[in-house]
Amino acid sequence: MIIRPYNNTEAIMERGERPWGTYTVLDEHNGYKIKRIEVMPGQRLSLQMHHHRSEHWIVVSGTAKVTCGEDVKIVNINESTFIPIGSTHRLENPGVIPLVIIEVQSGEYLGEDDIVRFQDDYHRVETTAAESTVEAAGEPVA
Repeated sequence: MIIRPYNNTEAIMERGERPWGTYTVLDEHNGYKIKRIEVMPGQRLSLQMHHHRSEHWIVVSGTAKVTCGEDVKIVNINESTFIPIGSTHRLENPGVIPLVIIEVQSGEYLGEDDIVRFQDDYHRVETTAAESTVEAAGEPVA
């Protein structure tokens, strides 16, 4: 996607496709990144956490089911929620239309590799030896 800002120079927006939907980076500077995230109906992101960033999610279309720590809540259009650094969290679309949120990330490092996944519907979790032992014993992994 190419955008022409007011000074007529071209800017390329980063766009990513995931099993649950898509994301587009709208703006990025030192210390923050703004994304548009679209989650397809019935899909959800991994249960995850970040070591270096917090996130603020604003729902602009659809309904979000948000897990943050032990809390689970519904966030409707024109509502928002905050995910602190280090908090286990998940975003889910329980609705029948696409969920669209604006995500504002802030922190010292905003790379896509700052994701620790604990559970993932699309098998993107890297299991450690300790977790494998717990799974083999029949106990759920966090």
